[in-house]
Amino acid sequence: MSDITRLAQTLMKLDDRLADCMRCGLCQAVCPVFGVTYKESDVSRGKLALLDNLAHKMIEDADAVEEKLNRCLLCGSCQANCPSGVSILEIFMEARQALVDYRGLNPVKKFVFRELLTHPQLFSAMMRSAAPFQGLVMRQKGAKTYDMPLFKKLIGSRHIAKLPAKSLHAKYGDLRTEGQIGIKVLFFAGCMADKYYTQLGEACLKVLKHHGVGVVMPSNLTCCGIPALASGDRTGFVLETRKNLDVIGREFTGGGIQYVLTPCGSCTATLKEWWPHFAREFSPEHQKTIAAVADRVMDINAFLIDVLHVDRMDKGMRRPGEATRVTFHDSCHLKKSLGVWEQPRKLIRQNPNYELVEMAEADRCCGCGGSFTLFHYDLSKEIGLRKRENIVRSGASAVATGCPACMLQISDMLSQNKDDVVVKHPIEIYAETLPD
Repeated sequence: MSDITRLAQTLMKLDDRLADCMRCGLCQAVCPVFGVTYKESDVSRGKLALLDNLAHKMIEDADAVEEKLNRCLLCGSCQANCPSGVSILEIFMEARQALVDYRGLNPVKKFVFRELLTHPQLFSAMMRSAAPFQGLVMRQKGAKTYDMPLFKKLIGSRHIAKLPAKSLHAKYGDLRTEGQIGIKVLFFAGCMADKYYTQLGEACLKVLKHHGVGVVMPSNLTCCGIPALASGDRTGFVLETRKNLDVIGREFTGGGIQYVLTPCGSCTATLKEWWPHFAREFSPEHQKTIAAVADRVMDINAFLIDVLHVDRMDKGMRRPGEATRVTFHDSCHLKKSLGVWEQPRKLIRQNPNYELVEMAEADRCCGCGGSFTLFHYDLSKEIGLRKRENIVRSGASAVATGCPACMLQISDMLSQNKDDVVVKHPIEIYAETLPD
């Protein structure tokens, strides 16, 4: 299908769906972007109005349309609270794709989505090569955080951790372990747990091994595709997803895999919801794999609680001294898209050395939004500081969240304000109770 044909079809579908919005404005109360800008064009109602007669507006001023459409975190808060049940995320995704079909994709994004992320070994090699030299461009800001003044135009004044020397896949290769309880899973680490928060990936593998779960972790899995999709690059999304489907399909053919587990709410939501939504873009064989993945994929927190029932097991002994107070941030995709919010809390409570305390607005977006934080860092930071304030006011000395991207954002906010609060994934907290 040509880009022009697809563009025309997308625009017609958008026109049909816009009528569902009754312009009530309830989305204003929950939109994190509107909460700091108070601009009508930043709330869902305003963006849906923008999409009315989108073809004319793109021709008139495509730059302005793109800027307004991209000032959205895709957090799903508006959709979760919409009384009309408008599929706002689908509409915004389709609109961004229409813009890319009309004016093309940024060359850097095109390389990242269509070349780098479709060749996982190349991606890992680039990260591995960069790791030894990062000290030359990094300036220490906190105990374990740094900024990169030379790359301020790219990443802003963000405080980040150093890259690990090896990715998770580079360390373990094509991992295959036999379990003892008759359950076998495919572990889909995702980009962040594979290449940045490798300690999270290690904790996941440790927990699964401890509970006797057989694990398959193919070395050539790549990005789930959500960054490309959110940027309007359907071609990049299809290429990345097809690469994963080829790998996962072969593993499913071998039999025995009952679950696909990820430690990332965004990855889980993509495999469960967005892959099936765009299944028409794939071959019949791939469509079968998509359906099988959607049926078997689970967030790892939910798997441990709902399948293995680890919350019914002995919590073990508390170390001498007071328990560490920890609060929990509900990532948008994990709670709003997947309905997973109790399970991570139950998992945290399994570690007797932590006391869970709730923060205000635990499920309010932290302001990351994937690539949103790269292109709108000042706005992302303003939203994130509200999350930081709620964390500090809780009195906790640790904060947990089930999304590695949220971990990155929250770590940045805390480090910039010199807050002595550590950021962890619930799996890391639970893994601390287990023997090495």
